[in-house]
Amino acid sequence: MPETMDGPRIESYLFPMTRDPATPGPVTAEKLGGPLHFDAVLMPHRSLSRKGFLILMAVVVAVNFAAGMIFLLKGAWPVFGFCGLDVALVYWAFRANYRAARAHETVQLSDDELRIRRVDQKGHARAWSFQPYWVRLELVEYPDETKDVYLVSHGRALEVAHCLSPAERIDFARALRQALGKLKNTMDQA
Repeated sequence: MPETMDGPRIESYLFPMTRDPATPGPVTAEKLGGPLHFDAVLMPHRSLSRKGFLILMAVVVAVNFAAGMIFLLKGAWPVFGFCGLDVALVYWAFRANYRAARAHETVQLSDDELRIRRVDQKGHARAWSFQPYWVRLELVEYPDETKDVYLVSHGRALEVAHCLSPAERIDFARALRQALGKLKNTMDQA
């Protein structure tokens, strides 16, 4: 596998970031100009909705309160505090999970550029820019049925779509490969 682009040698592929003066906070990469041949936003899946979270927390609170009251009535009052601590820890764990879900990755393909942009849970963005004619997509399959998608150009590789399930990675790779193929065919004919 070619050298990954997470090390210091990535600078030639790193797209310059600019801060949008109209919106304070996270750094953003400029949008691609011209018509987009491929535009995908990849986000980690979260199966529990806000309503489901509220219902789950209500059940956790009710069960812990009932258990704590039973122990409190039997004279084991410190257990009541630990039941409250359980509720607080479950709430904290879900909030951390939802905060992590803010991370996303965008993949955009225009006539002149393939841009990958990653935004972490804190809003910090990193972007990589490729010339679409020279980039190739590799789907690496492992014996345990996991799959990784890499964009490879000039001997280096960048993993994309890591937050997707293996089946979704295959679909993503197929769609991006098709878009890249159409663009390359158009460039060859011009």
